[in-house]
Amino acid sequence: MSAKKQLHFGAFMRPASIHSCSWRYPGAFSDANFNFKHHIRFAQKLEKGLFDAIFMADHVALLNMPEDALKRSATVVSLEPLTLLPALAAVTEHIGLIATASTTYTEPYHIARKFASLDHISDGRAGWNVVTSANPLEALNFGLTEAVEHDVRYRRGRECYEVVTKLWDSWEDDAIIQDTNNGIFSDLSKLHPPKHKGEFYSVEGALNVARPVQGWPLIVQAGASEAGRQFASEVAEMVFSAASTLSAAQEYYADIKARAKAYGREPEHLVVFPGCFVIIGNTLEEAKSKKRLLDSMVDPSTGMGSLSVLLGCDASQFELDAALPEIPETNASQTGRQKIIDMAKEDNMTVRELAQHFGGSFGCLEMVGTVAMIADQMEEWLESEACDGFNIMFPFLPQGIDDFVDKLVPELQKRGLYRTRYEGKTLRENLGLPRPKNRYCS
Repeated sequence: MSAKKQLHFGAFMRPASIHSCSWRYPGAFSDANFNFKHHIRFAQKLEKGLFDAIFMADHVALLNMPEDALKRSATVVSLEPLTLLPALAAVTEHIGLIATASTTYTEPYHIARKFASLDHISDGRAGWNVVTSANPLEALNFGLTEAVEHDVRYRRGRECYEVVTKLWDSWEDDAIIQDTNNGIFSDLSKLHPPKHKGEFYSVEGALNVARPVQGWPLIVQAGASEAGRQFASEVAEMVFSAASTLSAAQEYYADIKARAKAYGREPEHLVVFPGCFVIIGNTLEEAKSKKRLLDSMVDPSTGMGSLSVLLGCDASQFELDAALPEIPETNASQTGRQKIIDMAKEDNMTVRELAQHFGGSFGCLEMVGTVAMIADQMEEWLESEACDGFNIMFPFLPQGIDDFVDKLVPELQKRGLYRTRYEGKTLRENLGLPRPKNRYCS
């Protein structure tokens, strides 16, 4: 009899909670975004809860929302992930450290060098979340006048991935020989400069960091558009999905796994983690009460700001109590935009109702209830092939993490749905994913 499938968890930190008003909740650390001592506490508690990884979302501009919303939301500012995560590596031993780096605004050599360094510093716990950056304000910060067109972003992202992984392979695993007797530090016969020349990049020389501990840091991707699904199925090892219903999650899971198989990949070498916003109460009513209190702190302008980000246009111009108007094509995330349009039509929602729904946590999957209720839901999603685990979004900190680790984790362990210890030393080992072979070795 095969072993029972178990859940895996990432912790989605942006850099703390995704909810725009988490900082205002009673008992929450209002300074969580920039207080390093809090980040140490969060990381060590997550490691106690045997989480696979901390997932640091990032953007290289303020969110494109109206000023009144901007000044109220804690999600618009954060520490730079590749500065924060190496520091957290020094105070943890097992938990993975996944950082976002944009292929549109970061050169491949920078990405390869920084993530290889993080993998060495953490003894094999690094992961790269590959994003292509749709926010037009990011473009303005990097000498452009508008966001790069969607398909161009993905072509550039695919080539960036190729260059980065070539750079990680540019030293063979045993190339650094450190022969003290003969004074030879490295074997240059095992050095392979990429000499890459493509549509977007020209990169000649080898990386000046030894091959990462994991071979490559884990490749993470979150695209859900057609181009995003293709990209994920070709290269991703962890996929962060945005499905908010069981049926949508099952469709996405089956599609991504089938596409991966069609590319000659083993489907189990790609894990799918839907984002999941979790609020735990001793009773269902207590959990709902926590959610109501949290959402009551969302100013209408913040809700309109979230709509603006997701739709890629200024939603503050819309009539609040009218239906959503026609939304023009933009370079914003196509999946997020379409999700709002479909919800507005299917549920006959006004702009005001949409703003309230998306204002706090961007309308992701929510599990609100008792420990037993949430464990039941997670078990159903896992066993019905809707996910391999979840990227958990906490409503407020530190209570959200404490509730999850101290209350939900023991229940999942009792059901045999969750590990009782880490399986290995590296992020890949804990996820059951293989170490990539060096392309330059037979």
